[in-house]
Amino acid sequence: MQFVWMTLFMFLPFVAIGYIAWHLWCLLPLAGVWKIIIIVLGVLCFSLLFLSIGRKLDSLPLGLASCAYEVGTSSIIVLLYLVITFLLLDIGRLVRLVPREWLYGNWTTTGVLAALLVGIFVYGNLHYKNKVRESLELKTEKPLQRQYKMVMLSDLHIGYHNRRAELARWVDMINEEQADLVLIAGDIIDGSMRPLIEERMAEEFRRLKAPVYACLGNHEYYSGDSAAVRFYQEAGIHLLRDSVAMVGDLAIIGRDDRSNVRRAPLSSPVGDTIAGGLMSHVPPSGDDRGAFTIVLDHQPFHLDRTAAAGVDFQFSGHTHHGQVWPISWITEAIYECAFGEYQLNHTRFYVSSGLGIWGGKFRIGTRSEYVVAVVKPSGSKNIK
Repeated sequence: MQFVWMTLFMFLPFVAIGYIAWHLWCLLPLAGVWKIIIIVLGVLCFSLLFLSIGRKLDSLPLGLASCAYEVGTSSIIVLLYLVITFLLLDIGRLVRLVPREWLYGNWTTTGVLAALLVGIFVYGNLHYKNKVRESLELKTEKPLQRQYKMVMLSDLHIGYHNRRAELARWVDMINEEQADLVLIAGDIIDGSMRPLIEERMAEEFRRLKAPVYACLGNHEYYSGDSAAVRFYQEAGIHLLRDSVAMVGDLAIIGRDDRSNVRRAPLSSPVGDTIAGGLMSHVPPSGDDRGAFTIVLDHQPFHLDRTAAAGVDFQFSGHTHHGQVWPISWITEAIYECAFGEYQLNHTRFYVSSGLGIWGGKFRIGTRSEYVVAVVKPSGSKNIK
C-alpha cells in the first residue's frame, strides 16, 4: 500500500504538468510553435529539480549549480499556483461565472494571470527576505542564579541557495542581540556539502559572539551525518547528539534526529517512575526541582512524551509551516503543533517556521523567523 501511495505521489507532478500544458495551449494567443517553446521551457525548468535530487549539481560550476537549484525548486511552487489558478477558472466555468472565451486565445486573461502570478511571487520573495524577530519569555519556579538570553534558530538550509553572503547577514543579525547562547534545532545544512566547503561557510559561524549548541536534522542525514559532524566541528558548533550540556543553570538536551531510529529516548518508563533516558543525565541543581531543561529536537513529533518526561521547554523546527499556502494547511493537519507556541501539562514548546528555507525563496502565508527567548525566575522584571 505504501508503494502505491509513493508511486501516486511521484506521478502527480506529471499529471499537473499535463493539466497546465493543456490550459496554456488553449489560453495563449500565439502560433503553435511559440506555444510549444513556452511549454518545453517550463518542463525543462521543472526537470532541473531532478539534478538537485540526484546530486548532479555538484558536477556543475557553483554559480550555475545555484541557478539550476533555484529554478528547479522554484518551479514546484510555480506549478502549484498554476494548478490552483486553472482549477479555480475551471470551477468558474462549471458554475457559469467564467465565460469560455476567457480561456481560449485571450490576451487579456493571459496578461492578468501573468501579472497576478508575478505579483504573488515577488511578494513571496520579499516576504522571505524579511526575517521576523519573535520574542519569548520563559518564566520558571526553578532557582536560577540569573536570567539567560538565547537566540533560537532552525532550518537555515545553507547550501546552493542560501550562500555565504546570506549567512553573513544572519550572523550579524544574531550578534546584534548580544545573547548568552545560540540554539539551533537542526537542518543547518540543506543537502550538498560542496557549497559550504567551497565558500568556507564555517568561518561565518565562528564569528558568532555567543556559544552555539545544535542538534541534527533530517537534512544533515541527507548530506551524510559524518560530513555534517565534521562541518559542525569546524564551525565551532557544539553538537548535541543524544547528549546533555550544562550552561549555568540550564540543561541543554540535544536529541539526534528521528532519522536515526535507534536514537536515545528522553526517558524510559519503569513502573510508575521515570528512569534512564537522556533526562537521567541532567545533573540536579541546588534543590530537588533540578535544572531548567531545554530540549532541541528537530522534528516536533510525540510532544506528549516530552511532557511526560518533565521537560521545561522544547524547541523544534522542520515543518517550515508549509513554506507557502495552502501547504501550511497540510502541516497543520499532520503535526500536533506545526508552528508557534504550544503547552502540554507543564512543558512549553515552540515550533519555528525556520530562518532559512528549502527550495524556492518564497514565503506566502508563512514567515521566516528567529526567536529571542529569555529564561528567568518567576517574579523578575521583564527584559526586552
